[in-house]
Amino acid sequence: MLQINQLNLQLPHYRKWWRREWATCIEDVTFDVQPAEIHAVIGASGAGKSLLASTIMGLLPEGAKATGQLYFDGNLLTSEHQQRLRGHQLALIPQSLNALDPLVRSQRQVSWAARRAGNPHTVAWQLAREALSHYQLDRDAQRRYPHELSGGMARRVLTAMAHVSRANLIIADEPSVGLDPQQRNRVLAALKALALEGKAVILITHDLRHALPIADRVTIMRQGRSVETTQASAFQGQGEQLQSTYARALWHALPNNAFSTSPTRLSSKEPTLA
Repeated sequence: MLQINQLNLQLPHYRKWWRREWATCIEDVTFDVQPAEIHAVIGASGAGKSLLASTIMGLLPEGAKATGQLYFDGNLLTSEHQQRLRGHQLALIPQSLNALDPLVRSQRQVSWAARRAGNPHTVAWQLAREALSHYQLDRDAQRRYPHELSGGMARRVLTAMAHVSRANLIIADEPSVGLDPQQRNRVLAALKALALEGKAVILITHDLRHALPIADRVTIMRQGRSVETTQASAFQGQGEQLQSTYARALWHALPNNAFSTSPTRLSSKEPTLA
């Protein structure tokens, strides 16, 4: 469904005397995402994960330079194509809960997303109610403003907005950050349900441990580069199926693996753990 080929991204910054320079934020990233798949993109803060999401959605700041190719359903994803598909075939579940309008109740916000997808007002209102109920938000929660919702409830409202958009590609940017285990599991289960409906889901997160139970494939990113793309099932045992030393180091550093260090010394060509 989505193909990313040798994607590079540079953003401008200014030094003294207003001299503009370019910082490379994403370098030579290549992977694909298939229908009915959760593809987890794992990396620490600053790895370029959220910028990758913005590039796919066509939401980069003015002046950004992106090279390489993005294909959606076999068609080149140009900026005009991104604008046309956003909210219809492409949907983003943002990391920040500030994406919700603080002055609008939950059901109305979800109905707006349904209207952007082309539904008439009455249909959009009903779709919003059904989607919120699907994500275990009752009538009382549907009438609440964002500040009256828990973090998990607010993230499920954002997920419901992506759901009613009927998008075939959904990008969830750190959807479980700051949530207690119960709320986190509900949000991740909602993403898994979207994949089971045939959607392609990109799960962006720093937490490999929580992504693995629902992910089909995993791309590890470090400092703007993709270190390795592999099946989620490769993260087992001593990491023998993992190709990169860095991916093995991440696997060994998980709590279930006793926070051990990788038994293999990291090469000079691969980044060390921060």
